[in-house]
Amino acid sequence: MKIIGLTGGIGAGKTSVLNLFERRDINCFNSDLVAKRLLDNDLRDKIQSLFGLDLYIKGKLDRNKLSKIVFNDKNKLSLLNSIVHPEVRKKFEDFLKTNSNDDFVIYETALLFESGFYKKCDFIILVIAPYKKRIVRIIKRDNLLESEIIKRMNFQWPDDRKANLSNYILKNDNWEKTLSEFDKLFEKLNLSY
Repeated sequence: MKIIGLTGGIGAGKTSVLNLFERRDINCFNSDLVAKRLLDNDLRDKIQSLFGLDLYIKGKLDRNKLSKIVFNDKNKLSLLNSIVHPEVRKKFEDFLKTNSNDDFVIYETALLFESGFYKKCDFIILVIAPYKKRIVRIIKRDNLLESEIIKRMNFQWPDDRKANLSNYILKNDNWEKTLSEFDKLFEKLNLSY
């Protein structure tokens, strides 16, 4: 089985591309979704002890409050990542066992390169989009200020650095073109694996 890494900066549209794979009945691991579930459940006590008891309201993590803490302190962001990433990887190992008969699976994560997990991938797809378009998407999606978005973007590698380590770059500027490009990519993956 091959592991296809799917990544892109915040607002590039990697989750939309992940959905295209899911529609083709490819088993996909959405690391962001898994991390959110872990933070809401398994990791709650650890997060509260390290970042504050007031982070959970009626059992749900206040993501905005946690984001304000970690995106204003690199050490706290590193601490959070050191707690979450190993647990996400354990869930991915379980996912691989469950889907061991597949030719390939998709592993989606924003921090594929930053976490070093790209080294475990057989093929890497980088989703990119224009900087300003990404900001507009995130403002609509997450209702964040532009300054908050830029701060988060600055914690991720720039696209040109990621591109040098990627096997395929999927431009997500115009959705119709993205769909057409995805069809070519999907055919290439099916022929390869």
